[in-house]
Amino acid sequence: MKDPLVGEALEKAERSLNAAQRLLAEGDFDFAASRAYYSMFYAAEGLLLSQGKTFSSHGAVIAAFGEQFAHPGTIPVRLHRYMIDAFALRGLADYRFGRSVAREDADLVLAHAREFIDEIVRALGSGRGEA
Repeated sequence: MKDPLVGEALEKAERSLNAAQRLLAEGDFDFAASRAYYSMFYAAEGLLLSQGKTFSSHGAVIAAFGEQFAHPGTIPVRLHRYMIDAFALRGLADYRFGRSVAREDADLVLAHAREFIDEIVRALGSGRGEA
């Protein structure tokens, strides 16, 4: 990891996932799902930063992550799907009133977020993410 911002993005991803786990344990499934999405978002930003790429919107990060890493096979394609699904769930969690995320959905998105971060860390460690 040559760019210190990459490390900072990954550290923020871990902190966000830790917060998601605490929220899940407290029964706050909406905010747990939202934080889990953000953990993926920060990790994806880190991987993109390793290539010197930055984007100004969530949609652009998600699209670039798919184009640059998932579709060429640098990282497993399922991770791109995880991120797309988590983004949709985050939309429900953040913008609907009441409780909109079921525990099962929160559990799944947290598991996906853990796998997502681990795969990105592996990709960066192997040099697959760096230019």
